[in-house]
Parts: sequence; C-alpha cells; structure tokens
Amino acid sequence: MYSLSVLAKIRGWEFDYFVDHLPDYPIQNPQGNYKRAIENGMNIHVGKESAIENFDKESDTLYIHEGGREERAEFGIEILAKEIEAYRVSKGFDRLNIFLPAGTGTTALYLQKHSPASKVYTTPCVGDASYLQKQFMMLEKSKSLHPTIINTNKKYHFGKIYREFYELWLKLYKQTGVEFDLLYDPKGWLTLMRHPELFETPLLYIHQGGLIGNESMLPRYERKYKK
Repeated sequence: MYSLSVLAKIRGWEFDYFVDHLPDYPIQNPQGNYKRAIENGMNIHVGKESAIENFDKESDTLYIHEGGREERAEFGIEILAKEIEAYRVSKGFDRLNIFLPAGTGTTALYLQKHSPASKVYTTPCVGDASYLQKQFMMLEKSKSLHPTIINTNKKYHFGKIYREFYELWLKLYKQTGVEFDLLYDPKGWLTLMRHPELFETPLLYIHQGGLIGNESMLPRYERKYKK
C-alpha cells in the first residue's frame, strides 16, 4: 500500500486501493503504512460494493493484483537475482541458499527462476503450502523453476500477533542491530531456525522491508501483552 502510494505520487497518478474490510481502529487512529499512504493521496475503497470490477477497465489504468502477484514483477526481480549472483561469485561461494518468507511468493518464484546457481527456499505467511503452489502455477507452469517450500508444524494466521514472534524479533534486534519487519520476518526466521540444515550452505536471508508497518504492529503487541 505505502510503496504504491509513493510510486503514484512520484508519477502524478491517482491511486485507488481496494479492500474487503478495514478495522475501525486504523480508521480512528491512522498510523504506519495506512497513515502514510493516505497522506500520499491514496483513495481507499472498502467493501464488496466497491469491487474493482466496477471500475472502468477501458480507462488508462494499471491493475496490480493483491500481494503483487504480477508477471511484470519478473523484470525487477531478475535484476535482484543478478545482483545476488554477482555477490555469490565475489565471495567465492559454489552456491547460495536464499531464503525469504512469502505472501504470494512472487519474489521467491522469480528469484529461483533466475538463480540457477542457487537454491531458493520460502515459507507461506498468508496461506498454506497449497495456496503458495497455486500462486506459483499462475505465474510459472514449470515446477522445476519453483522455489522450495518449507514450513513449521504449527499454523500461524496471517496478521495475527504471537508472543513468540515478538520475542524472536527482539532477540534478532539485540544480537544483530537489524530491525526486521514484524509481519513477515518473524515467521520467516522461526521457520528458518527450525531447519538448521539450510545453514550447511552459505545462506542469504532477504529482509522484507516494511519497517513503517512496525509503527502500527508494535502498539498492537503492547496493547495485547502489556509488558
């Protein structure tokens, strides 16, 4: 949401964002990504009556699917894959294990497609493994080009906060000095730490960005856990 609002502002475009529902709290207490996107001029449409199908598709409109599941994303992710490959060669690694958590899995998919000397691993954060596989198939029919899906035994609901997520996030920050995203990265690191065999090969973890989202995620943890 926020990133697209910035792009639209730079380009001088109208930005319309469609959601099925929006909780009352962010409306009454705007913060984080939502607040910044509104400040950038985002028009938000809530409810089924504002479905995107009602928009005039004959107009000069660019549609971005939910979660960024777009074939057009391949162009930029191929550039990222080439940068990672240059890094691998500069370090003298025979290969890399690349890990990142997934929403629709678009980044992981195209990274694997354009990283033949490395192996890409991902874990589903929005749905389960079958959901992620369906997303892959919408963009690439050849399963040989799909990343490897790994998971935890416990199911976590996307967007829900868990004490173990925050504790791991805080531990990572104290040990590395790196602030990670609180929506995707905790599930990513939790999954990764339960697969130590991946560290037998030099491993590259891709930070999920999204730090503006922590402005709203941290207060949610504070409200729920007090301490």
